[in-house]
Amino acid sequence: MSTPVPILSRPFVFDTEFDGVGDVVRASSFRPAKRSYLPAEVDALVAQARLEGREAALAEADSLRSMAFSTIGQALATGLPALAEVARAHREQSAELALAAARVIASAALDRLPTGPLQAALESLAQEVDASPRLTIRSRTLDEAGRADIERLCSEAGFTGAVAFREEPGMPVAAFCLEWADGRAEYDPEAAADRLAEALASALAAEAGHAEPFPNGTRN
Repeated sequence: MSTPVPILSRPFVFDTEFDGVGDVVRASSFRPAKRSYLPAEVDALVAQARLEGREAALAEADSLRSMAFSTIGQALATGLPALAEVARAHREQSAELALAAARVIASAALDRLPTGPLQAALESLAQEVDASPRLTIRSRTLDEAGRADIERLCSEAGFTGAVAFREEPGMPVAAFCLEWADGRAEYDPEAAADRLAEALASALAAEAGHAEPFPNGTRN
């Protein structure tokens, strides 16, 4: 028994049906493969292939661009917190360095001119102490020349009352306390430097989103 040959492998297929008078009832579904093309048809096929290739290349480029953007976004999401931490640490270290430099400069200036802060205070408080009959100045031991300079400063500030000096050996250099009938003013360079450091720490903590400064400038 022979195996039937598939219809596609048959060299001739006659499946068109005709009626009794020769009219076509059902046309053949067989379509022979086209083996030759006109130049215009070749150009059209080439153009279509190029268009399809271009569209495929653009689609692949869009896909690669989307993947690249996604990768960049992930890298930024991972790297930005680290960069923010580096920037925060740099600001803190810069502020600490500036504060340390300011302490050194201020200490050297006060050693050379210890009565400078007192002079500035007397000039600022001239109107408040003017009506007082007595002004008491507490500070470290002053020699006669230093006391004479302070009395001169009081006179230049418009104070006409008595000036009394009280020695306070435990006070830092350039520190003083002024007392008059209805007021008091004091200055301690070390305490002022500590307050400045605390204010700086609070500002840095607030910038970092913390309500309170960290003790000793440390962070968790």
